[in-house]
Amino acid sequence: MSTIDQVALAQLWTEARTFSYWQARAVPDRLIEKALQLSFLGPTSGNCEPMRVVLVKTAAGKERLLSCVSSGNSEKVRTAPVTAIVAYDTSFYEHLPRLFPHTDARSWFTSNEALATETAFRNSSLQGAYFILGLRAQGLDCGPMSGFDNAKVDAAFFAGGQYRSNFLLNIGYGDRARLHDRPPRLGLNEIARWV
Repeated sequence: MSTIDQVALAQLWTEARTFSYWQARAVPDRLIEKALQLSFLGPTSGNCEPMRVVLVKTAAGKERLLSCVSSGNSEKVRTAPVTAIVAYDTSFYEHLPRLFPHTDARSWFTSNEALATETAFRNSSLQGAYFILGLRAQGLDCGPMSGFDNAKVDAAFFAGGQYRSNFLLNIGYGDRARLHDRPPRLGLNEIARWV
């Protein structure tokens, strides 16, 4: 494999931003579906693939979701063409005989609920990040956020309790005219060291 070009790096990283304001422009479902397919190609521990997603775009779905978000985030959710509820399957390990067939990985989690929960949350977070990159690769912009009541979201969208919300992700074509300057980032010497 070779290094990707500067145009691709800009689209994925250097020119990509977190958006709160959106263009009044429809988002094709196929682009989001392609990004989801890409997100499941990223590595997860034991290929566990715990991320589950609800894509909220109807007026009725938005109303249900708006009742669960903080006041500071309601306008972001209301105006985004699509809001993904990125969640995790607490019983993800039931799929491991198919997803990781060369060993009995299911048994790693069936008797250790704390490990299963930690693994599901961590790996759904990873997959959510892959999803963001997949969306950017499809030419879309994102606004990931917390600032919502997980228990309310779970009750409203995940009957039965098997799935639990992790974070929300607004998706669309961002309004670049309303962006602030990019905030500073920590320097390499502040975040890493070689040993």
